[in-house]
Order: sequence, then C-alpha cells, then structure tokens
Amino acid sequence: MQINPKTVKNRFEKSFETYNENAIIQRITAQKLVENLCKIKSDYNSVLELGCGTGILTEEFIKKASYKKYFANDLSGKSKVYLEKILPEFTFLEGNAVKVRQKADLIISNAVFQWFKNLEKISDACKINLNKDGILAFSTFSPENFKEVKNLTGISLEYKSVEALEEIFSKNFEILYREEFLHTMKFNSPLELLAHFKYTGVNSLKRQTFGEVKNFCEEYKKRYPDISLTYAPIILICKKK
Repeated sequence: MQINPKTVKNRFEKSFETYNENAIIQRITAQKLVENLCKIKSDYNSVLELGCGTGILTEEFIKKASYKKYFANDLSGKSKVYLEKILPEFTFLEGNAVKVRQKADLIISNAVFQWFKNLEKISDACKINLNKDGILAFSTFSPENFKEVKNLTGISLEYKSVEALEEIFSKNFEILYREEFLHTMKFNSPLELLAHFKYTGVNSLKRQTFGEVKNFCEEYKKRYPDISLTYAPIILICKKK
C-alpha cells in the first residue's frame, strides 16, 4: 500500500477531536514505551518527539520522566494546539520527521514508524539528530496488525517484523529492549469497526462505494463473527553506537 504523507496528514487532522477517546492501543503502547524507557534512563537534557499528534505519548512521558528542553514534531501544525495544553514550554517542528534536524539526547515516537516508506532513512536521520550515547525509543506494529482487514481486502501497510526492525536499526544502534504483543479489540458490528478506523485516522481501506462497504461488512461478519480486530504492537528502545 502506497503511503502519501498528505493523505496521512489529512486523515489524522480529521480525527484529532475523536482520537484520544478512541486511540486505546496507542495509549497502551505509550504507557509501555515510557515505562520501559524509564527503567533504562528517566532524566534527559533534551527530547525530540516525532509524530506527537494530540500528545498521548507527550502526556505519558512528562508524568514519569524529566527533561529540560522538549522539541515536538508532527506533519500537522494543528498538533501544536494540543501540546500547548500539556507542555508549559516547547519548540514545535512542523513537517516530515525524516527531514527534521534537531539535536537531542532522546528521540521518542509512538505508533508512527509504520508510516515511513524507508526505515533506513529514519534510522540514519535519528542517528544524526542524537547526541553521543543518545537513546531512540519507539513503538510501531508488526505484520500481524489488522490481519483481518488484510485477509479480506489484501490492503495493508508494509509492516516489518521485530527481527527486520532489529536488523535495520542495529546498523546505527545497540538494541537495549524489545517487546511485541497482540491486543484484540471487539466491536458490535463491522460498521462500528470502520468508525474506529475513522476516529483514529488509521483507516487501512481505500475510499469505498456504498456497495463495497456493504460487501466488506457482510464478509467481515461471515469470516469473523465476533467482529474482532488484531493490533500487533512492537516496542524498540536502542542506544546510538
């Protein structure tokens, strides 16, 4: 599935008002990410968050860790308004995370790396931006993510396995921590599931006609009568070589 940054930006902007209430898995991964990061190190001079969105990770981080300077990046300039409610002071960096050039002791990101076309490029960019012995901590998703939707439609992001991620990032980083797990959500109907995608801005489906949506719902109910949806998060924490 081809990723268009403008499409991703538009989808997330439309979901901002409903995102925090519906981003259940993203909140879980943010908590796990920060909890395990703080076991390694919890005090940082400078922090760069990539893809800050509505601030779910930001909020979790400042509850458990300490910092002096906070740099927040997102494709959407609208994210700044949400972070202003969380952080007393920060520098906002709008644009594609791969192109951000800002030195930091920690780069942190939650449920964003799956959107990058080229993970080698983001790995190199993070290495450039990190100070000596800097830490990169992020969550993403494995190929098991939304497997039900992929099985029905053939549409999916090009998720990487944890082994593939380690191979990519170990060129620039020492892997300190890795975790992967599955979380199943259940819905009352396929339409409710589609609404969940819409409210979190992560819709894996292309624009569908009414007939196609109807067919999708019927097939989903037939194949998965409990209307389940699999999330498959990965957490990786590593140190700059």
